[in-house]
Amino acid sequence: MSKTDDNKRIYDLITRTTKLGIAAIDLAKELEDNYINRPIINQFIRSATSIGANYMEADCAESRKDFFHKIGICRKEAKETIYWMDMVLRVNPHKKEICQKLKKEATELILIFSSIVKNKE
Repeated sequence: MSKTDDNKRIYDLITRTTKLGIAAIDLAKELEDNYINRPIINQFIRSATSIGANYMEADCAESRKDFFHKIGICRKEAKETIYWMDMVLRVNPHKKEICQKLKKEATELILIFSSIVKNKE
């Protein structure tokens, strides 16, 4: 869970999705560049950074329908990020701690986006 220095939850989804994307990039930079990691890292980075990009689009949506469509994409990309994180962890078991933290944040974002979509009526 993202928190501020005074231990309060950060509900700002722009900040949270951006931090997740940055953390994914930072993790990827630490991984060995080899033929197994390369495609996994590529997919992991694409999905993790796509969450924030799509949230930025949702934040500027031109209609209610467009907003909920983009939030649905955010949720889909967060789920995909967890999948690719599992693959990163399979190939790089020494990164278990950081992967667990990132998976926790991605899971919380999925729950938030699911709640938004569920409450659209």
